[in-house]
Amino acid sequence: MPFANFKVPAGTLDEKQKEEIATRTTELYVEIYGERARANTMVLVEEVTDGGWGIGGNVLTRAMLAQSPED
Repeated sequence: MPFANFKVPAGTLDEKQKEEIATRTTELYVEIYGERARANTMVLVEEVTDGGWGIGGNVLTRAMLAQSPED
């Protein structure tokens, strides 16, 4: 069974965007594995609480992610 797990900052996607992730991911698996993958593809969009993840040893927040690189 194809499986994709997306972890995103809580509150950054609306329901339509989550649906688009599920639809497009399923289509990608179908493109790769064929139509037989459609009925068995599982896509999980998990919302991570603000400050609940980090990169490179630094805890990230939504405010930090919203900043442009030159800030």
